[in-house]
Amino acid sequence: MMARIHQQGNTRSNLKRRSRTVDPMTAYDRLPPDLRAWLMHSALLWSAQSALRLWRKYLRMTGGDLEEARHHLTRVERETLKRDV
Repeated sequence: MMARIHQQGNTRSNLKRRSRTVDPMTAYDRLPPDLRAWLMHSALLWSAQSALRLWRKYLRMTGGDLEEARHHLTRVERETLKRDV
């Protein structure tokens, strides 16, 4: 069976596509500045909703340590990229 490859613009991925229910730019603008800064350098195109959900989770886990929360997001991103081979 041949793998599905989703192509749109300059992105190409084997990962499952998900539909959006909110305006992505408005949702992005509402994100905390530290999370937006991390997203600017991320390798994946994160939805604002999933990034914020993980950001809040890791801030709770680390007692509000921004650097540790960013470290956890980077780890999750690396694991996701490993699946997209």
